[in-house]
Amino acid sequence: MNNSKPQTYCTFYLDRYYFGIEVELVQEIIRFQEITPVALAPQVVKGLINLRGQIVTAVDLRSLLELPDRQEDEVPMNIVVKTPLGAFSLLVDRIGDVLELSDDSFESPPDNLQGMARELIQRAYKLDRSLLLTMAIEKVVSADVLNRRAAA
Repeated sequence: MNNSKPQTYCTFYLDRYYFGIEVELVQEIIRFQEITPVALAPQVVKGLINLRGQIVTAVDLRSLLELPDRQEDEVPMNIVVKTPLGAFSLLVDRIGDVLELSDDSFESPPDNLQGMARELIQRAYKLDRSLLLTMAIEKVVSADVLNRRAAA
């Protein structure tokens, strides 16, 4: 019998997809903040936000995963994550629930993932009505991934 420790995920939506990141990596979730553009930044880096004096890079996950742009009237939410490179704000469509899932209930990512998603999705969880895809946040915010996507 496998006594694996449950993992807790903060979930969110991008387009029609359901994603999760480890809750331990989440610093906070905030409404959309004014973003200051950065000259010559990769396309997926929307700019910088001022989070109570802390300057945080804002990464648009829709753009990174090559999903269609948001409608102009859709305002993204910010999930601020802690990484070894510092804090990053991930722009997402909307926030989901916090889920606790057993390690033995995950599967490998689907074979039909394409592009950057194939590299950034680390696990898939089959839920009652959806498929939760978990992201490797350290890869998401790596200079290699952000710059490679910009060059694509």
